Amino acid sequence: MQKFSFSRKQLAIPYAVYLLCFVAAPLAVLTYYAFTTSSGRFTLVHLTGFFTDPNTLGTLCYSLGVAFVTTVCCLLLAYPTAYVLAHSGLKNKSVILMAFVLPMWINFSLRITALKEILSLLEGNLAYYPFLNAVIGMTYDFLPFMILPIYNTISKLDESLIEASRDLGANEVQSFLKITLPLSLPGVISGVSMVFLPAMTNYVVLDMLYNSTFIMGSLIGSYFAAYNWHGGSMIALILLAIICIFTLLTNGKEGRKSGRGGVLL
Repeated sequence: MQKFSFSRKQLAIPYAVYLLCFVAAPLAVLTYYAFTTSSGRFTLVHLTGFFTDPNTLGTLCYSLGVAFVTTVCCLLLAYPTAYVLAHSGLKNKSVILMAFVLPMWINFSLRITALKEILSLLEGNLAYYPFLNAVIGMTYDFLPFMILPIYNTISKLDESLIEASRDLGANEVQSFLKITLPLSLPGVISGVSMVFLPAMTNYVVLDMLYNSTFIMGSLIGSYFAAYNWHGGSMIALILLAIICIFTLLTNGKEGRKSGRGGVLL
């Protein structure tokens, strides 16, 4: 039977074709519309207009605020949950962990609709609390994405390091602050990246909760809905640049944390 062997370059061809068709080509179209007028001439009007329009800057600040508060809420809820679950003596940890992931298997529209009904009972008129409802909806939607990376990181920590700190006289709080917390930062950074970036653009949650405010995703959608492809493309590129910068910063910090050889007692 004849065996076929492929080089790395040959195996990379399908991946390269996929990137070319579904990443590079759409990005090129987006860039073309962002820096041209309706007549096809090069212009920077859309770029300068973004930074001079108070509406777009206000939407950007609001999106950053929603994403920041959502990330903090997810982190405050996820880290204790992941820590207790990772250090518990339960035999069925995977079953409990699955309980946090299980809602993600349900249709997104059904989950947000159910949350909307619950918020209506608790708060009355949802229109009176736009920022709060945005944070609650985002936190509910993205919490599993914060729990999973933190749990995976904490569960893989070497327990001998904690035992060594106890032998050296450290109490539980000191062991946590100087060993567990620093070594779990890569998982925290991964979770922050998985929550903060989508929270800036996931306008579907706001629409389904009858939230009247805009975030960056809804702003881009409004531009394209009004057939202003040039302005919408520029906003999309600026948002893409912000996401790339944030990703580079978090990846750099994660690399430095994971590259350390030890911890200080």
